[in-house]
Order: sequence, then C-alpha cells, then structure tokens
Amino acid sequence: MARDKIKIKKIDNATARQVTFSKRRRGLFKKAQELAILCDVDVGLIVFSASGKLSDYASSSMCEILHKHSIQPDNSVKPDEQTLDLLKNNSGYAALMKDYADQLRQLRQMRGEDLQGLTLEELVHLERTIDIGLARVIERKGQQIMEELNSLQQKGMQLLEENKRLKEKMEEMCMVEKQAVIDHDPMNGFHEDVQCSSESVPEHCDQPSDTSLKLGLPSSDHWE
Repeated sequence: MARDKIKIKKIDNATARQVTFSKRRRGLFKKAQELAILCDVDVGLIVFSASGKLSDYASSSMCEILHKHSIQPDNSVKPDEQTLDLLKNNSGYAALMKDYADQLRQLRQMRGEDLQGLTLEELVHLERTIDIGLARVIERKGQQIMEELNSLQQKGMQLLEENKRLKEKMEEMCMVEKQAVIDHDPMNGFHEDVQCSSESVPEHCDQPSDTSLKLGLPSSDHWE
C-alpha cells in the first residue's frame, strides 16, 4: 500500500512541528555524511531551529568549507551580463591603450622623432609648443639660479658675521690672559722696587773722591 504524500506546508501544531524538525534534521545530516563519504566531497550544513538554536555538520572543517565558499566567484550573474561586462571592460581597455599610444607618439614628436607623417600645420604647431616649453624651462632655470645665488650670498654674510664674532672673542680672550699673567707675575714687583732704588740715589754718590773719603783712604792731594 503506497503512502500518501505529505503536502508541503507549515505544520501548525508546535509539538508536531518540533518532532518533524528533529527527525528531518537527523535524516538531512545523515544524507550529507553519506554524500561526503561516497563522493569524496566537502559538505557543510548549517541549520537554525525556530527558536534560533544552531545545528551544523561538516565533513572536514567548517571554517575551511566557509573559506572555500567565500573565495568562490559570484555565479549569480547571467551569462549575457557577463559577456556585456567583458565587452565594456575590453572597450575601456582599448580606449586606455589608444590614449597611451597617442601620448607616447606626442612625446616622441616633442623629442624630434616620428615627424614624417606630420603636415606643415602640425609641424608649426609642434614648433610653437616646443618654443613655449623651452621659454618656460629657461625662465625656471633663471629663477633657480637666482635663488641659489641669493642663498649663497646669505650664507656668505652669515660666515662673515660669524668670523667677526669669533675674532672679537679671540681678542677678548687674549686681553684677559695677558692681564692675568701680569697680575700673577712675582717678578713684576721686584723690578719696580729696583727701579725705584736706583732713582733715589743722588748723582754725587758716584764721584771717586767721596768714595775715598768714606773708606779712609788718602786723597790725591795728600799724595802730592
């Protein structure tokens, strides 16, 4: 006797609903385990009950399975949309490549290369552009030279001021050392005393007659 098919809808009775959840969950986990063993695949199963309780099954590691799932490309985009996106990307890439080629050609022409295909008007325009650029380069070069000259002049003035300051400091130090030597020289007072003694002796003390009389010797008149 064939069993009647159960109509798939929400079970109104809470007790019957809980019993059915428990039975179907065990059966689902069993099928997942069989699939992982028979086919050698990674299976991860996560179930939340009506009350929010978590039940899960993983054939290996749930973290590894979730990581594999997170790095998989998004396959929700339709093939037609993928083709359209690819075409857009290719057109954008082609536009960028064309712009790059144009810029490279202009650069080579600024260097004086690849001039064969240019018309007279294009050559005149290129010449004018180069002249304007050259004038700007020369102007900037002059400004740079003047800035460097001003900087060197300022450094020169600073060196002169520093040299003057050091010279004045050296002169002050020499004067201080010279004064210190004079103040601490013991022979300085001796020389001054000798000079004063020689100045206090009368001039007539040097006469021979006075010396002879002081020594008790006969004078020259006595000998005569």
